[in-house]
Amino acid sequence: MGYPEAELSILILDNAGIREINRDYLQRDKPTNVISFAMQEGEGAGLNPLLLGDVVISAERAAEDAVEAGSPFEHELWFLLLHGILHLLGYDHERGTQEEAELMEAKEREVFALIKQDFPLPDNQ
Repeated sequence: MGYPEAELSILILDNAGIREINRDYLQRDKPTNVISFAMQEGEGAGLNPLLLGDVVISAERAAEDAVEAGSPFEHELWFLLLHGILHLLGYDHERGTQEEAELMEAKEREVFALIKQDFPLPDNQ
């Protein structure tokens, strides 16, 4: 993805923990599945070009989403991590155009296929 030496932090919480972060930092008082905080955007961007930012994942929400989708929990965790990292790299499906959202979705499919190939996970639970 163009950042072979980059660093990021990953925090895995329950729904209560991610709700608190979502409320305090994004003014959304509800749990969500993943939040990204990019260090290469806004004030202070570029101070440490190797530090991409933080990805926060709710394992509880990931488990709920996996059950709903009928997919393995591990797949959901990998996908949420990938989704968060793509946000750190500047992909945006929320604030961008429809074309940017489609570009992000295509990149997610491409990279997720590679993840499943390189790190085989069971297809069913």
